[in-house]
Amino acid sequence: MQLRAFYNQFLQELAPIYGYDESAAIATMVFEAIGGSDRTTIITQPDLTIEKELISPLEAALLKLKKHEPVQYVIGYAWFAGLKFRVTDAVLIPRPETEELLNEVAEFHRHRDCNKFLDIGTGSGCIPVSIKKLFPELDVSAMDVSPSALEIAQLNAREHDVVINWMEQDFLDESTWPDLPMYDLITSNPPYIPQNEEKVLDANVIKYEPHLALFVPENDPLVFYKKIARFGLAHLSPTGSLFMETHELYGNDVVGHFIENGYEASLKEDMFGKVRMVMASRCH
Repeated sequence: MQLRAFYNQFLQELAPIYGYDESAAIATMVFEAIGGSDRTTIITQPDLTIEKELISPLEAALLKLKKHEPVQYVIGYAWFAGLKFRVTDAVLIPRPETEELLNEVAEFHRHRDCNKFLDIGTGSGCIPVSIKKLFPELDVSAMDVSPSALEIAQLNAREHDVVINWMEQDFLDESTWPDLPMYDLITSNPPYIPQNEEKVLDANVIKYEPHLALFVPENDPLVFYKKIARFGLAHLSPTGSLFMETHELYGNDVVGHFIENGYEASLKEDMFGKVRMVMASRCH
């Protein structure tokens, strides 16, 4: 079968589900990852014959996509801060908003003398691995409660040739904190979606992304931020700072909690104009 004809068939089957533009982007990602053909090749060499051994995996990918499986899980990777990260359904898919958080951390570090960094709830490891690539001199640690997530994070660290101190740890369990040192930079993109909002999320998120990394009890949506604030009182250096993602509806509540507990704190909008980032430092 001709490559261009197969690509067009692929696109036509996705378009009713995702719309044309998103389907074109998805199809291009799949054909490049699985078929080894980028968009330029598809356009400029329409008569190129697709290899027979590629048809079956491409058809399998199409079937998954038609069931709303995220394309990043289908092809096995996602891009973050210019780096390629392995992903499975054990970890959240890295998102552009988190890159903005990374940029805030990087800017802070460039103007401070920071030595130790911690990422809480690291998932794929995209934040600590990216930080270590940017600043090799930093002593970088990261924790997650999920052993499956840590396997993916460790794989990403190996593929990017960085050394991270990985910890399998339930951050909500304060009995695990005393053995941890002081940190100059602490980041977290913790679970923050109340369980009762599950019904308004996209089907691909609900069906495929790990609920452990998404949801918190609806009666205590700030549970992780309360713990981070408490942790920081003992483990954030006097000149250090916390950088966190948060639910757009709870940003002011998160900031208020940190201020009540002895921090200076502020909110920042993401690229879409949503309140998404909280920065906090110890009051001097």
